[in-house]
Amino acid sequence: MPSGVRGAIVREVSPCPGDILRATWHAAPDSRRDRLGPGTLLLTWTPTPSSGGMDVTARLGLNTLEVTLATWPCLRGDWSRTVHPTVYETLALHAALRVATKALTTA
Repeated sequence: MPSGVRGAIVREVSPCPGDILRATWHAAPDSRRDRLGPGTLLLTWTPTPSSGGMDVTARLGLNTLEVTLATWPCLRGDWSRTVHPTVYETLALHAALRVATKALTTA
């Protein structure tokens, strides 16, 4: 990752597991107020020199906090295929819950 970058924000994910994840770099936060917004999914990765792979972590922004969604240790090669199902399902579920919450609060 470039200097000053925290990870990559997933912008779009296809329902096809073989498709790539579309993401943009996300700068490291300057303060606690720079946390992820609700429904934002951040992927971070660090090399694991002993295995030659990457430790990949997914964090999800909720209304009041960020939570670790998943961690995949020692992934090698194109790890987007491994994280794709979790990322896709989480973003779809969050969108559905947002619609349901809005419908319930306006009813």
